[in-house]
Amino acid sequence: MEKASFSFKNYRFEKASIDIKGISTDSSVDFKFLPKGVYNQETKTFYLHLAFIANSDNGKVKKEIINIECDAEFEFNTALSFDAIPSYFYPNSIAILFPYIRSFISTITLQANMPAIILPTMNLTNLQNELKDNTTICQSHVE
Repeated sequence: MEKASFSFKNYRFEKASIDIKGISTDSSVDFKFLPKGVYNQETKTFYLHLAFIANSDNGKVKKEIINIECDAEFEFNTALSFDAIPSYFYPNSIAILFPYIRSFISTITLQANMPAIILPTMNLTNLQNELKDNTTICQSHVE
């Protein structure tokens, strides 16, 4: 059996902000994901930064109620040039991190004694191009 070309090493929530003051239970909630990455060919490491922002809209006022930023670290088996990163990596890296964000959001909203925001299972493949476009290459040379 062939070994996977990359592995998920770690994740960490770097920012978590919740502001539900004045939000009613009948307000609609819309949300978006903002992915970006940093690839270091020398260390074979890809750092995924995935932000989640939820806005509440009661028809009169639109307000940011949740802002979460999560960083994940992936490691490739071999050093690849940026252009050689497999196309399947981008949607799969987001899909691997999504359950952690989903769980975190439902936990913090439930613990805030508000109706829990439970994100549905989502197909986030439409974020793959945004992630690739928002990925920079890290040049770290140790001498």
